[in-house]
Amino acid sequence: MDNYLRLVFPSRSENESLARVAVASFVAPLDPTMEELTELKTAVSEAVTNAIIHGYPDEIGEVVVACALHGNRVQVVVEDRGVGIPDVDLAKQPMYTSRPELERSGMGMTIMETFVDKLEVESKPGEGTRVTLIKTFRTAPDVM
Repeated sequence: MDNYLRLVFPSRSENESLARVAVASFVAPLDPTMEELTELKTAVSEAVTNAIIHGYPDEIGEVVVACALHGNRVQVVVEDRGVGIPDVDLAKQPMYTSRPELERSGMGMTIMETFVDKLEVESKPGEGTRVTLIKTFRTAPDVM
């Protein structure tokens, strides 16, 4: 592991942007393209928003964002100790949302899968959810 970061914050919606900016700053030494950076920020936003909205629907809890750099690859883990997901396969289906009253699109997991190289979701009802995002950045060209 080349470097790591651990960020813990309350599950308040205003903290989603904090997580997004922190992760973007963390990967800056890899000199990602704007497209790579936008994709990672979007995936992190979706994972954190899901933890806030779905993990803690009726209370404020803690969300943990942990990042690790391995060469030109970043692993981002977003974790909550909230209500958990009863059926992860169902939750990954496009247009599915467990909170239709909030008029959510149900595309969060689809967006995450699209913008990262690997998405893993582990969850247990009543214990919380752990979302792992892995993205490899192109290597910076040699400068002569």
